[in-house]
Amino acid sequence: MLTDNARSARPARSYAQLPRFQRVRVSLLGRYMLTDRREFPCQVIEMSPGDAMIIAPISGISGERVIAYIDHLGRIEGDITDVIDGGFKMDIVATSRKRDKMAAQLTWLANKDLLNLPEDRRHERVVPDNRHSTVVLDDGRRYNCKIIDISLSGAAIELAVRPAMGTPVTLGRMRARVVRHFGDGVAVEFVSAQEMLTVVQQNLRVN
Repeated sequence: MLTDNARSARPARSYAQLPRFQRVRVSLLGRYMLTDRREFPCQVIEMSPGDAMIIAPISGISGERVIAYIDHLGRIEGDITDVIDGGFKMDIVATSRKRDKMAAQLTWLANKDLLNLPEDRRHERVVPDNRHSTVVLDDGRRYNCKIIDISLSGAAIELAVRPAMGTPVTLGRMRARVVRHFGDGVAVEFVSAQEMLTVVQQNLRVN
């Protein structure tokens, strides 16, 4: 039987070691940033809400912090736990709520091809750090707007005017087109999907 001292000395199990979630095979593209702020493309091939196996051109070192933006899942972060041939394994630091959401997303991703499920939103939507921006129409008219949420491929904005569907606009410095109307504004789709949400947020800022 373990003594109290022995129990307290036992190392805590990481989330990735807990049996609550199981890794699933996926094929998700994304980008990751190492601690020196270099960014590279990557592909997640196995993942659970607690860890991920990633194919990457630069593996980093064991214990290094990684921030990644993965298609369908958005931002994840954690530490490299193992360097493998052609990539690395990382744990995932997240709240219980985000882990539960991730579990549901991974279940959907793992089963959508088998069950022929329809696609959901391509990218996770988040509220930006700075919600104030401008919309400029092709004729030069400029309007202040407030960002409701953004993703790698588009944004929902509060706007006083309603440009017609398909109208080209510039949101901050991002070229886009109107794809939907709703109660207080419009949704726009960027002309080219961005690779990192940090880029989106920088380009939405007003000079």
